[in-house]
Amino acid sequence: MKYIVMLGDGMADHPLKEIGGKTPLDVAVKPYIDNFAKKGVVGIVKTVPDGMKPGSDVANLGAMGYDPFTCYTGRSPLEAVSMGIKMSDTDVAIRCNLVTLSDEPNYADKTMVDYSSGEITSEESKKIIETVQEKLGTDIFHYYNGISYRHCLIWHNGKIDLDLTPPHDISKRKITEHLPKQKELREMMEKSYDILKDHPVNLDRIKRGLNPANSIWLWGEGTRPAVENFYEKFGVKGSVISAVDLIKGIGISAGMNSIDVEGATGNLKTNFKGKGEAALKELTENGADFVYIHVEAPDECGHQADLPGKIKSIELIDKEIVGPLTDGLRAKGEDFSILILPDHPTPVELMTHVAEPVPFVYYNSTDEKDSGVDCYCESAAKATGLYLDKGFEVMSMLLGRK
Repeated sequence: MKYIVMLGDGMADHPLKEIGGKTPLDVAVKPYIDNFAKKGVVGIVKTVPDGMKPGSDVANLGAMGYDPFTCYTGRSPLEAVSMGIKMSDTDVAIRCNLVTLSDEPNYADKTMVDYSSGEITSEESKKIIETVQEKLGTDIFHYYNGISYRHCLIWHNGKIDLDLTPPHDISKRKITEHLPKQKELREMMEKSYDILKDHPVNLDRIKRGLNPANSIWLWGEGTRPAVENFYEKFGVKGSVISAVDLIKGIGISAGMNSIDVEGATGNLKTNFKGKGEAALKELTENGADFVYIHVEAPDECGHQADLPGKIKSIELIDKEIVGPLTDGLRAKGEDFSILILPDHPTPVELMTHVAEPVPFVYYNSTDEKDSGVDCYCESAAKATGLYLDKGFEVMSMLLGRK
């Protein structure tokens, strides 16, 4: 038996009047996923425990079978693992976004124009982070380059419980009430604007009509991860396939293989087909029993209020990943179980994460059922009455232990 988790980040949503009171999952054309819903188990799962923020870190840990209350130490440390950063017990990792702020003279009066600087390329951002490290880095603070707008600050002997705000939570809003209370972090953010507003990379982006990466934004702090080995916990050999350091870092921390896919970007232009092909290769040629496929695109579209893009991303997950992967397994005579779900909703109207339970579908090729529903969507999942109160319970279902 081969096991698959297909995690469409932020895929769930609220009913929208623009599409007749339906959700993106309702209207997306996804024949493979809907067929699994008809012949599988459909329900609702609470991926974000009470008292925890609805971040992809917490929710993906749950979807991967881990109780966040016992192993979560912060978001950025998981990303640091993926980036190959060695952390000591007293180091604090902090996510460093490159953002676009408005141009008011006083930093605190600025608005969060774009939390991703127009999804700046990794090549451009590398030059900017090198400048930030040169100007702001010290023996205490060290900036590391990541992917696109996502980077990392290591604070040696740093502080935690800083109550930092994710920039995607304040899109198009003034940053005044969301700046760090911690003096050193706030001062670095303020100084970064003066350093970056006329940076050659940004002047070139402005000339091309693109958003400049004119400030850093610090959030998601935490200490070295404490994730149990996946094989020791579940007895299956696993691989993770994702474009973002957070998910790669969870997988690496759990002792899984992290598979890089050429053209995987973390947005709608990602290589959907390549992710499906990589998953099939892991399961049929490279000895993996389990693959965790993560696609960031629905979440990015939700943050950008891009309804057509969100619908398209769901359709591409079905067409270019789920379909070819499961057809490929059947062609090779492999039995499989697949779990399809988002980590959290990212409603297009809100442009940020919410902590609501999410719909899931579980299908076992050796045990088809009549679920009583015709599609995979929020309303159908609620109608079944099946509700899992703990996100990490879905892994036991997938592996046949529940």
